[in-house]
Amino acid sequence: MSGSVVLLHLAGAVALLLFATRMVRTGVERAYGDVLRHKLRNTMRNPILAVLAGTALAIAFQSSTAVTLLVGSFAGAGIVSGIAGQLAVRGAEIGSALVIKILTFDLSLLVPLCLVAGTTMFLATDRRSWQQTGRILVGIGLLVLSLEMVGQASEPLRESKLLPVIIDYFAGDPVTAYLLAAIVTWLFHSSIAAVLLIVTLAGRGFVPPELGIVLVLGVNLGSSIIAPLLTRNAEPGVRVVPIGNLLMRGAGSLVMLVAFLWIKPSTAFLGSTGPDQIINAHILFNCIILVAGIPLAKLVYSASEKIVALGTRTDPAKEMAVAELSALNEAALDTPSQALANATRETVRVCETVEIMLQRIIELYESPDADKIKALASLDDRVDRKHQAIKLYLAKATIRPMTEDEALRCQELLGACVKLEQVGDIIVRNMLAHVQKKLDRGLEFTPEGWRELTSFHASVMANARLAFNVLVSRDANTARQLVLEKDRLRDVEKQTSQSHFLRLRDGTIKSVETSSIHLDTIRDLKQINSLLASMAYPVLEEQGLLRGSRLKAS
Repeated sequence: MSGSVVLLHLAGAVALLLFATRMVRTGVERAYGDVLRHKLRNTMRNPILAVLAGTALAIAFQSSTAVTLLVGSFAGAGIVSGIAGQLAVRGAEIGSALVIKILTFDLSLLVPLCLVAGTTMFLATDRRSWQQTGRILVGIGLLVLSLEMVGQASEPLRESKLLPVIIDYFAGDPVTAYLLAAIVTWLFHSSIAAVLLIVTLAGRGFVPPELGIVLVLGVNLGSSIIAPLLTRNAEPGVRVVPIGNLLMRGAGSLVMLVAFLWIKPSTAFLGSTGPDQIINAHILFNCIILVAGIPLAKLVYSASEKIVALGTRTDPAKEMAVAELSALNEAALDTPSQALANATRETVRVCETVEIMLQRIIELYESPDADKIKALASLDDRVDRKHQAIKLYLAKATIRPMTEDEALRCQELLGACVKLEQVGDIIVRNMLAHVQKKLDRGLEFTPEGWRELTSFHASVMANARLAFNVLVSRDANTARQLVLEKDRLRDVEKQTSQSHFLRLRDGTIKSVETSSIHLDTIRDLKQINSLLASMAYPVLEEQGLLRGSRLKAS
């Protein structure tokens, strides 16, 4: 087999490895992301629980970078402290390393089991939670399969005369090998994929343990760079945790490289085989960083804040552009297709504001704050202003001749804007009132009641994103899924109310105190979900998939 064909097979196996890792992560984020976020906020106040939570999330998301970005956003919003966020990221790195350890066992039987079970779950139902679970299982199956493919694709390299020369070069130039591993990891955007590739090649005898450890240290450097680069344009508070991770993990990898090259310790204590030694070195490194990071947490956090402050510059021109930016270009009114496109862009911005309001409201339920309540109320004023501007713009556009499709799209955008304004009103006039009542009276939900609220809210958030996607894509399958979710949530609302009344009957004090807030919030969320689901009706009607106000049987 020619070298080019071998490299093509190896590239395909690596591509499948990256795709499968991303597939598992997106499946977990879509199915359980909102629930995990809520649970994370509750556990991050305890340093030990913060580490454990970070470890568990990294195993679930198959990515320490995803956890770093998530925790960074929480720290930026003031939900968790920056120090607790850094400890959670330390745990996430260990969780990511443990995933690699698990995946090196003989899991070949999982491939057919996961593919069959996952595909069946994905195709046999329209329920999003089951479909995403199926996606996760298929991703796990493909992940294990990709590792087998990497091993098989690299087998012909045993006969290569060039490969030993390359390996000998990097073994003699560890600094270059370290930097190359960092660059490859940054390109992969996945330390798990990078380490698994190194371990698989080491299992075939291509990478000696000493070089493998150097490469793993480079992987840790590359992985610590990803989050700071992805958040370079974010708010300063969001960037502190990723920068702190770079200081600890990135700088730590460099210190460990120098120590490893200087001391040249035996790798035998790390395991009996090359792959075991490389994996255990990866785990040991992150454990050392965790242990060192606990006493250094305050110092690293302070340094991170100073670094972020140095790189933060206020651009008045940019701020003014953001404040005044509008897609409603009056010059495009003579061309209806362009005018409708402009109106769609502006409506999407309203969707983004409503999504922020819907996300922040549940945070206020958990931690009521007078300043944040005022800030959320001001977002509704923005929605009202944009709604009025879009309505006036579309009214001007209808003066010009339009095709039937353009006229229908105009009505669809008007309807969407009305519904989005109503959602904003429900959040501000109803739900914020519940938050204020909870704050004034110092009330607390029962653990069961809070789980019900957050779970119901997570479903509404997921449906909101579907509705916003439908507005742009006009995809019939997504629209149908959104309406089916509306029917499912109706049943969930009944079950939630029944559970709440059972707690009232049992005389649970907290249930009695928060009863009206609990029931009214569920009712408001259900109404919001109904408004958002109705944004799918024009698409379904156009496709002939509606019968009255109900879906036709498929």
